[in-house]
Amino acid sequence: MWAVLIGAALIIGGLLFLLRPTLRRKPSDPHRMPQGGATLEPRQQGLRFLGLSRNWPALVIIAVGAFLMAFGSFW
Repeated sequence: MWAVLIGAALIIGGLLFLLRPTLRRKPSDPHRMPQGGATLEPRQQGLRFLGLSRNWPALVIIAVGAFLMAFGSFW
């Protein structure tokens, strides 16, 4: 039972760790586009935020939590 609870806590903690740059940012930071007008989209972000090199610690925490939830009831 404890392993499942610890696994659930690790999954939630891993998700918060994964989302911490987004959670720390200002909720609304509009900037001007070259074509005119304002947008809330980040400047030149691309798909770099999905890379494994930046997110591997959070993914490891989530994987350990999933392992504990899946196999914790057997211990």
